[in-house]
Amino acid sequence: MALPGAVRRLYLPMQAGHHGLMMTIPVFDGHNDFLLRLSRSPHRRDALWLEGTDEGHLDLPRMKKGRFAGGLFAIFVPGATEGPGRAIQDRAMDTPPYDQPLGACVPLDQALPAALGMAFDLAWMERASAGRFRICRSAAELRDCLAQDVIAGVLHMEGAEAIDPDLQVLDAFHALGLRSLGPVWSRPNAFGHGVPFRFPSGPDTGPGLTAAGRRLVAECNRLRILIDLSHLNEAGFNDVARLSDAPLVATHSGAHAITASSRNLTDRQLAMIAERKGMVGVNFATIFLRRDGRRSPEMGWSPLLRHLGHLIDRLGEDHVGFGSDFDGATIPANIGDVTGLPALQAALRAHGYDTALLRKLCHGNWLNVLERTWGG
Repeated sequence: MALPGAVRRLYLPMQAGHHGLMMTIPVFDGHNDFLLRLSRSPHRRDALWLEGTDEGHLDLPRMKKGRFAGGLFAIFVPGATEGPGRAIQDRAMDTPPYDQPLGACVPLDQALPAALGMAFDLAWMERASAGRFRICRSAAELRDCLAQDVIAGVLHMEGAEAIDPDLQVLDAFHALGLRSLGPVWSRPNAFGHGVPFRFPSGPDTGPGLTAAGRRLVAECNRLRILIDLSHLNEAGFNDVARLSDAPLVATHSGAHAITASSRNLTDRQLAMIAERKGMVGVNFATIFLRRDGRRSPEMGWSPLLRHLGHLIDRLGEDHVGFGSDFDGATIPANIGDVTGLPALQAALRAHGYDTALLRKLCHGNWLNVLERTWGG
């Protein structure tokens, strides 16, 4: 497949490392749902985190094996009938078109204790890791973890149902380490409206931010919490772009020009992100990568390469990274889980991405945009 214009690179041979393996660049990732998986099996925490299993996509041993340097760990409070692991895996998504029904907003009195429990789980992960995993609150801490080969965890919130409309709880979550927040998941809440899981569809699916949502943007700017655009509809995206003074960031999204999912970003939205020196982490979820919108993980490398190429063409190579959606979606079989990150890098090298560009995509761009958002 021909290289996109902005990705014309000379092929570099594999670099031999220990035991003849290709050297793998550490990866900082824009989104995962491991905290949700952990919260659903509290009696198995040691096995799921420390010992490692063949379940899901993430655990500490597999992160080390896959050179996972860190990422945004999402607090997500599912309703009774949906969630990242349920909505995206619904059988209707095997045979598009689809329009996935979603439940109502989770009430604050249910969402807040669940969200606090996940924040406490992240703190437990740090304590239990014996120095192998650290919660980070600044770009300097992220860079320090990368230098010391310690996995970095950033607390993120996917859908702000656990935040009261008067925002009294936001400072408390910030004190717990919250540094990234998506005002909505794909259902409406007190702050705005998310895009539904719909294919084919554009992101123009409803009204913009509420008055509480506009206040939330202002408070996130004050606290220097990253505002994640990934699940916002187009009107809400426009409101954030108008109100926020921070870089525009979508932690786990794709290119609508490649896959016509409501969750993917249009070229107009990408132009706005580029103008604000923001960032897009390309989502590994197959329903957002495949042109046909199907869930099937059997897809080869071409769909992911097309999305990456389009994003780099539109945003520039300094504003694209990875936002895997590990433990929250069906991902390509050739990645499989976090241990597939070296295979992804090998595929990108074979496609013509050189080491300098891979370092940007793997972690450099994320560290830079977080530094621009949070300050030094």
